[in-house]
Amino acid sequence: MGHELNVDIRPEYPVSWQAAAINGVLRGTMKPISTILVRNTAGMAVASRIMCLGERVPGILPKHVSIVPDEFGSCTGEWVRGGPGLDEGKVVLYFHGGAYFVCSPATHRPITWRLSAAAGRPVFSLDYRQGPVHSLAESLSDALQAYECLLGRGYAARDIVLAGDSAGGHLTLATLLALRDRGMPLPAAGICLSPWADLSTSRHRANAWSDPMLPAGRVDWLARRWTDGLDRCDPLVSPVYGDYTGIPPLMIVTGSTEVLRDEARRVAVSAREDGVQVTYEEWNRMPHIFPLFADALPEGRLFFDHVSRFLDAVQAHSSTPGAEAA
Repeated sequence: MGHELNVDIRPEYPVSWQAAAINGVLRGTMKPISTILVRNTAGMAVASRIMCLGERVPGILPKHVSIVPDEFGSCTGEWVRGGPGLDEGKVVLYFHGGAYFVCSPATHRPITWRLSAAAGRPVFSLDYRQGPVHSLAESLSDALQAYECLLGRGYAARDIVLAGDSAGGHLTLATLLALRDRGMPLPAAGICLSPWADLSTSRHRANAWSDPMLPAGRVDWLARRWTDGLDRCDPLVSPVYGDYTGIPPLMIVTGSTEVLRDEARRVAVSAREDGVQVTYEEWNRMPHIFPLFADALPEGRLFFDHVSRFLDAVQAHSSTPGAEAA
């Protein structure tokens, strides 16, 4: 049971008062602000500037955490180390969320440093190109190039884990599918937190009222904007339509009240049907990307224990005689 990979998990816990408070704050701030601003390019620019201001506020990181900017080729980002004694021969390649137009590696350090500690390895958080200036294809190109650069630096594919949240979860799934289709060596696993996996014409109706953070109509609007002129059912555009045959184990995590919950479930079900081992976790009443609030949210901190358990299970599976090599 400790090494089970193909499992549904719905953690049972009393929802903390911190979660209730954060949900209330998000419902009163983030959701209405997004509803107002995410309607045109000018509004998106304002939202992006607001997030940039947030990046300049010094974050509170433990003294044992290190952040080192780096670039290889045209790829830029930062190495995040969550403490001493990490396995430097392994790495997590992380794609931050932000609906493909806001946020950066800096905004997601509450996730990346804890992910490094949980995984026992450094995290390279990629600063990939985003809209509205750049396209989904360019974001994916950056992700693929970063993976290739890690291989070029001597990391074995089996020692790389891909991870991302929201739009970064979309990028994680698209990168895995693209690597498989190109015949490249695949990483050991993929971790998708609240993945945005359906950019097709499907409207987001589930949890439209109960999601405390994301306005469903604005998610639909952004999907139409980013996919203008594209085949919206292309798996690299909407990974819910992907054939996941041959993809390494996946951990897919979502909150029960998210507007993106159902597409996360659909990916989990589809991948399992294609023979992929999937750990699907649905956390009661947790907001979108809830580990981002781990500084204040007990459930956000608990999530990283689940990551450690998943990666231990991946390692145990890969070491089992007869298991497919990563």
